[in-house]
Amino acid sequence: MIKVAINGFGTIGKRVADAVAAQPDMEVVGVSKTRPSAEAYIANQRGYPLYIAEINKRKAFEDADIEVAGDVTEMIKHADIVVDATPGGVGVKNKKLYELYGVKAIWQGGEDHEIAGFSFCSSCNYAEAKNRQFVRVVSCNTTGLCRIIQAMDEKFGVERVRATMVRRGSDPGEVKKGPVDAIVLNPVEIPSHHGPDVQTVLPQIDITTMAMIVPTTFMHMHAVQMDLGSDATREEVIEIIEKHPRLGLVRKGTGITSTAELKEFAQDMGRRRADLYENCIFAESIGFVGRELFLFQAIHQEADVVVENVDAIRAMMNGADDAATSIAMTNRALGFTAI
Repeated sequence: MIKVAINGFGTIGKRVADAVAAQPDMEVVGVSKTRPSAEAYIANQRGYPLYIAEINKRKAFEDADIEVAGDVTEMIKHADIVVDATPGGVGVKNKKLYELYGVKAIWQGGEDHEIAGFSFCSSCNYAEAKNRQFVRVVSCNTTGLCRIIQAMDEKFGVERVRATMVRRGSDPGEVKKGPVDAIVLNPVEIPSHHGPDVQTVLPQIDITTMAMIVPTTFMHMHAVQMDLGSDATREEVIEIIEKHPRLGLVRKGTGITSTAELKEFAQDMGRRRADLYENCIFAESIGFVGRELFLFQAIHQEADVVVENVDAIRAMMNGADDAATSIAMTNRALGFTAI
């Protein structure tokens, strides 16, 4: 069994912990929090050993009836690999700790590519991640872009990509964040960071991206244009999406035209936390002008990188020979089939 520690039991970390616990070849040896919280209670309830960043805060946890197993250093000693799901800018400070104890580590897209020198997306570069000590899983938006771009590039060649990200203002639980009544250019300049981030995984792709933030919490929406290198039909694109284990198709018959309806659909399917691990590509948006492909896709910012983290663990620990094997194992353990 691969012994996995999750440093940071928040939006991503708690989902990664549950996904790891569901895998037949992995176990959660610990999760961490910095202060007492509802999530700390959940960690205790799940039976995950809970470690804290500063041991002198132990009394605050115990006063809140939250059991503490020790500090983060102790947690790392029990692990083969650490998934660092701390907020962006915090994970980089933990690198020296992982190096000191010789443990493997995975960071999230909130950290820069340079933290690991290798950025990961399961269906794009699984083989190159095998046996590495450090890996960065790219952000939710970059993951969604990489999946669809790689699938089209493999079949038709992709000469150029233009994509606009309409991003959620905050996660549902982040009540202190906004915007409440604004559309914010984020950033104002072009490109946004998403295009260069895609190139850390798919360096051959010519891509320019723009992004803005809107007052919603559900998901992101991408408007994607791709210049293909060879002729393609709408039917061929749909067939590729239907065969891909992490590309989903939102069909006309569902009547779904919004992110709110997608989240309701996930709830009705019985998905845990209503999580959508797959790209949600709107079938009726897929179209061509010459060789230029157009589509809309929705990305669940809390979920799509979760399965990527599990595959990254398996690659780094040499737990599966290839991406297809690991992806199938991860999806099957989560009872997940793309829509």
